[in-house]
Amino acid sequence: MIKTKIKISGKPNPKHCQSKKLVNDLLKTAEFLKIIAEKNRLKILCLLQSGGKCVCEIWQYLDLPQNLASHHLKVLKNFNFIKSRRQGLNIYYSINKRKTLKLNSTLNKFL
Repeated sequence: MIKTKIKISGKPNPKHCQSKKLVNDLLKTAEFLKIIAEKNRLKILCLLQSGGKCVCEIWQYLDLPQNLASHHLKVLKNFNFIKSRRQGLNIYYSINKRKTLKLNSTLNKFL
């Protein structure tokens, strides 16, 4: 196991680290990181960067059975990281840009 030291500039402000808003942001960020830690979910997000895709395109890209691809899509959708729309018999998924920007901003508070 490799150990690294992280140097933080300035002194931490314990009072700031205990604010309700920051604690709430911390919990949301931890949840977000757990969700995207799965490689197939990252692959889905990468694929959707180029625009909305039908679920049939997504599961073939992942080379997974459709039920597993649907599970990963559901997890991402439940977190509002992606959104869906029905067109005829197909469901198309795309990235929720507003949520992405908000998560990026929140994540930057901790890095």
